[in-house]
Amino acid sequence: MKVRSPKEHAVYLGALRRLTPEARLAKAMELSSFSRDLFRQGLRQRFPNLPENQFHALLLKRLELCHHRNY
Repeated sequence: MKVRSPKEHAVYLGALRRLTPEARLAKAMELSSFSRDLFRQGLRQRFPNLPENQFHALLLKRLELCHHRNY
């Protein structure tokens, strides 16, 4: 992951602030979906030989552990 400078971060935050509420919600949904996809891919790499039904159960179990938690 690339570390952004404070100036780059400020520009990014400014761009987010200029979005409409609808666009902000769409961006949040996009990032949430992207995060879930990354989590799923990482879990699949960790358990490449797990049958799909067992993998799905594991995925749901792991997601439940993360649900509404602040780390």
